[in-house]
Amino acid sequence: MASHPKIPLRLVEKYQKMSLWHLLNIPNALTLARLCSIPVFLALLSKHQFTPALYVFGFAAVTDALDGTLARLFDARTEIGAVLDPFADKLLLLSAFVTLAIDDGIPGWLLGVVVIRDIVLVFGFLLMLFFSAERIPVRPSYMGKSATFFQLMCVIGALIRLSTNQPAVWTLLLYTTVAMTAGSGLHYAYRGLLWLSSHEPEMFE
Repeated sequence: MASHPKIPLRLVEKYQKMSLWHLLNIPNALTLARLCSIPVFLALLSKHQFTPALYVFGFAAVTDALDGTLARLFDARTEIGAVLDPFADKLLLLSAFVTLAIDDGIPGWLLGVVVIRDIVLVFGFLLMLFFSAERIPVRPSYMGKSATFFQLMCVIGALIRLSTNQPAVWTLLLYTTVAMTAGSGLHYAYRGLLWLSSHEPEMFE
């Protein structure tokens, strides 16, 4: 029986280090920093320290913009990053919207639109997994990215409004966020139906 050549331990250790760096690269580290900032942000909100909470949330928003940009520029995209980044976004935004709604920083109906849209997305993704054994890529659309941007701006606007008592362009920002959130939900639903119709055509007969 032929024996497999023994791989030198030095090469194994080098590969393990490369794999670890591939996972813990700069974009993923920024995403983890965003996740770690969420408890700090919520603690400040619970104490009604809106100005420090605004700074922490601003930091989290900057990491959201940087991680994707750096991943594309340096070709550092990973599978774990593709899952971890939207998860960090959802956790940050949902926790912010829920806490601000409790403190009357944003209207409850805005929270309802955001939550319903995310429930529809999760349900649609699980439905696609159920009807297909294929691996489903996680790719945000431009409308989804725009909705996330306006949701971030809406939280920042609410924090500025609470800390300075100045409405500024709050009403316009509020309704723009609702429109983009609802529009992105419909767009994702349309994309999901197209995907299902191409992979499971008998469902649409």
